[in-house]
Amino acid sequence: MSVPSNSRPQRLIVGISGASGAVYGVRLLELLRDTPIETHLVVSKSALITLAHETEMSWSQIKTLADVSYINQDIGAAIASGSFKTMGMIIAPCSIRSLSEIASGVTSTLLTRAADVVLKERRRLVLMVRETPLHRNHLRSMTELAELGAVIAPPVPAFYAKPTSLDDMIDHTVGRVLDMFDIELGVVRRWRERPERVATLDEVIDG
Repeated sequence: MSVPSNSRPQRLIVGISGASGAVYGVRLLELLRDTPIETHLVVSKSALITLAHETEMSWSQIKTLADVSYINQDIGAAIASGSFKTMGMIIAPCSIRSLSEIASGVTSTLLTRAADVVLKERRRLVLMVRETPLHRNHLRSMTELAELGAVIAPPVPAFYAKPTSLDDMIDHTVGRVLDMFDIELGVVRRWRERPERVATLDEVIDG
């Protein structure tokens, strides 16, 4: 396990929006629970419904995975202020509604306010956007956020890692997001990290 040096605040905000894929947020919290990183959790109202449907976990159960948790209406929370230092924020998954609100800069909930604060303070914001297909306005919002410094990281499985289960795919995806914060928890199978035979182009053509 590898985490950033103590020269930076060891606090990471985890947001869960109402998009499908709530398991990504849950797994993030599970992986970070036994690290020195202090997790601050905020969940949208619609995410509570998605969590109950996709993971069968209640809000009281989800809260136990984080060091600190907030209700989405608490706009006076610590994470709503730039003076409260953090490593940044991951929204996993990130709905198009949350994405669009963050891109507009007009935030109405703690989830989107915290993301806006991370952007204005020039900290790392990673959005695991879970929507498809995408129309032009969706893509424009993503472009605007990318230009502001956010990382758009859709939860796309990496088949080169040869996953054997859904858990493998989730862990790899979450691990790659944690890479954005220099957090190494040993859940990513990295390309060519281990000695393995990879066919050459000539071999593939010759069949």
